[in-house]
Amino acid sequence: MRLSRTASWFLLAFGVWSWFIWVSFVRNLWKNGSGLAFDAAGDPTSYFWVHLTLAVTSFLLGTAVGLIGLRSVLALRRSSRTDGGDRAGGANRPDRGTSA
Repeated sequence: MRLSRTASWFLLAFGVWSWFIWVSFVRNLWKNGSGLAFDAAGDPTSYFWVHLTLAVTSFLLGTAVGLIGLRSVLALRRSSRTDGGDRAGGANRPDRGTSA
């Protein structure tokens, strides 16, 4: 299956966004001082565990989506190099032979 260039870049951007958002979320969850994430004794609450599970799951799914996008972008670059690369001049196009 081949993805379009737009879809490939979107998936890659989504993966990067996922890393940024969910790592920031877990950092903020860990520092939470409102009493939601940790009780008075400093032990994690069910709120903490549910949101940590949500964040880790979303982080892993975002990583998988980002990797699909990265692989697709790299495959598109490889195929554009083997398809001739020089779009303006057409020097590498096989249908342009030299006439003697």
